[in-house]
Amino acid sequence: MNKLFLLTITAVLLSSCVSQKKYADLESENNKTKQELVDSKANLQRCLIDKDVNNNKVSSLESQVASLQEDKKRAITQVDNLTVLTQSSSDNIKSVISQLSEKDKYINGIREAMTQKDSINLAIKYQLTKELADGVQDEDIQIDVEKTVVYITLADKLLFKSGSSQVSERAKEILGKVAKVISSRPGMEVQVEGYTDDVPINRADIKDNWDLSVKRATAVVRVLQNDHGVDPKRLIAAGRSEYVPLETNDTAAGRSTNRRTRIVILPRLEEFFDILEQKPE
Repeated sequence: MNKLFLLTITAVLLSSCVSQKKYADLESENNKTKQELVDSKANLQRCLIDKDVNNNKVSSLESQVASLQEDKKRAITQVDNLTVLTQSSSDNIKSVISQLSEKDKYINGIREAMTQKDSINLAIKYQLTKELADGVQDEDIQIDVEKTVVYITLADKLLFKSGSSQVSERAKEILGKVAKVISSRPGMEVQVEGYTDDVPINRADIKDNWDLSVKRATAVVRVLQNDHGVDPKRLIAAGRSEYVPLETNDTAAGRSTNRRTRIVILPRLEEFFDILEQKPE
């Protein structure tokens, strides 16, 4: 009886030990499974995050690809335009070079024409100097060449009495020599300019220095036309009054210098261009 009781107790205890061990194993397996589930959820969460990141990267890359494709299209268009522009620029450069070449020819033609005109003017100066040398003092008459114009400056005392616009007989003789040279150059015009000092004048026949300068220029023009046969179509009369002095009017010598008549022999524009047209290419 006691043996049976002991056996029963032993069996119960053994059974209890087996159940405890199995329970512990199951609990351990359960904990392991829970941990695996947690790890799986964590991995799933990381995958989802990585998926979103990758989707964003793909979207960004697609956007970049589209932008690069647009850039490529624009670059191709620019290259095409640049090709057209380069051809156009090349044509323009050729045109400019051609125009510059023509301008060079024209400028060279002008230079040659100016050289020819200067030669003509120097010849006129020489002829005038030769004609006027006899009996005329250097300080009474000056002949100058500036650019394409010949200037003959006659002192007031050679032509007029003080305050008068009547040409003296001696002056008519001098103007006759000038007229001889002028007549030998029918392609040129002649402008006669009267100048005075600043001493006021007011007489019955002369109102002021403007009036006096114009009357003196006109008087010389009449002598050239009426006494020496210069074509009036070539003559110009101009008065400059006291406003273009050569010297100060504060001294008698300065006023004497300022009282003068200037005869300007100048080329006609059409004659100048005729010279240009005659130049070889």
